[in-house]
Amino acid sequence: MIYGNGRRPKGETGAGPRKAAEETEPMPDLAVRAQLDSLIRQSGQGYADVSRLIGRNAAYVQQFIKRGVPKRLGEQERRLLAAHFGVPETLLGGPPAPAGRLQPEPSQHVVIEVPYLAKGARAPSAVSLRIDGTLIQQVSAGRAASLAAMIVEGDSMAPTLLAGDHLLVDLSDCTPPRDGLYAIENDAVPVVKRLSVNPATQRVAILSDNIAYPSFPDCQPASIGILGRVVWMGRPLG
Repeated sequence: MIYGNGRRPKGETGAGPRKAAEETEPMPDLAVRAQLDSLIRQSGQGYADVSRLIGRNAAYVQQFIKRGVPKRLGEQERRLLAAHFGVPETLLGGPPAPAGRLQPEPSQHVVIEVPYLAKGARAPSAVSLRIDGTLIQQVSAGRAASLAAMIVEGDSMAPTLLAGDHLLVDLSDCTPPRDGLYAIENDAVPVVKRLSVNPATQRVAILSDNIAYPSFPDCQPASIGILGRVVWMGRPLG
């Protein structure tokens, strides 16, 4: 209450309504930038990797964190980042959940684009596989920026993999190789083979699951052009 002299009575500060308003406001811009910076550092990724993850130029995230440009993350960018790091959107400047309602999982219904491996090059191509962010978190511990997609060609890995199967490859998981499926370079073309490590010599066998195709039982790991480990396979049923 304001009295005729324009002063509040002693002890009345009006802090109650102000506090209630603050509790429904998004996080301050500076706190959002610090939070995003911390998430990126903990993930071991770079600003440019995260910028490309959300479909922006390589300098976008660094400019936002260091210079405050743009002042706030766009809704789409915020949703993608929240899904990638597995945090609520409120930590990145999103509006708080209305009272009495549950905050939805940040990764639900967020589509992330994973580029396909380009033939003849280690770099990803401009074509992408669109996939749900929840699945990305499950198969790669949230490291979407390190993933590339592939489509199986031929039957050298049948019956494990069939022509047309879609794969996700973790490009950060190359060395040292472990037993499992890997994308490797064969005449500059990415192919999938099973690698088996000899525990005594640490030499590697390159195996085709289809016995009609040759295998190479004793290879020096450094001589294998390993692109990454296969972490997911998708196949239509019908």
